[in-house]
Amino acid sequence: MRPMILAVAIAALLSGCGQPEAATRVDPAFGAKVRAYLLANPEVLVEVSNALKIKQSREAIGAYRQQLERDPRDRVLNPSGKVTVVALFDYNCGYCKVIAPEVLELARTHPQVRFVFKDMVIFGDTSAFAAAATALAKSPEQYVALHRAFMAAKPLNNEVAARIMTAQGIDPAAARAEQASAERKRYFQDVHVIASGLGIEGTPAFIIGDTLIPGADPEPLKAAIAAELRKKG
Repeated sequence: MRPMILAVAIAALLSGCGQPEAATRVDPAFGAKVRAYLLANPEVLVEVSNALKIKQSREAIGAYRQQLERDPRDRVLNPSGKVTVVALFDYNCGYCKVIAPEVLELARTHPQVRFVFKDMVIFGDTSAFAAAATALAKSPEQYVALHRAFMAAKPLNNEVAARIMTAQGIDPAAARAEQASAERKRYFQDVHVIASGLGIEGTPAFIIGDTLIPGADPEPLKAAIAAELRKKG
């Protein structure tokens, strides 16, 4: 009964969109039944709202697919992987620090999965300083070492960030110059445009396939990876 009522109700509502006079043609008795049903089962509206959000999220991910997965400015681990995980993060985000070791371990143990790292700088100068340093890494190994050390530093300030850079073979002055460059600023802005378009308001966030996974819980991420790998056979 419920799916039929809901489907007919939505169809009736849609038929009236942009046509005010159409609403007057809806059977009042039927309208009363729909109203009574929704009042008695308000969770249906939550289901519809959630379904709409999922649909909109998938459409947005599709629209940004190229920028999400194939931006040459991003750092990538396992570049030949057959499925892609995109991670948006900030080096001074506490939740990012919590899940960072798990993400690196997933990248290590899943060579068939591409991991794309996008710097969504939201916590100020030190985050941008560290992100600029990782852009100067000359190898995946150097990038991982920097990323791991920045994420492990609690808190990460400019002095600590500079020490980590020096220890990992990156000149802090070069990182400052990279941070100040027009290209790096444009990259940070572009990541924020993508995040806004996807409705991402904080870090960390992960995208795999058509799925957006917010937060620092690794289990949904692992499940989404497994699901995408099954699709690829």
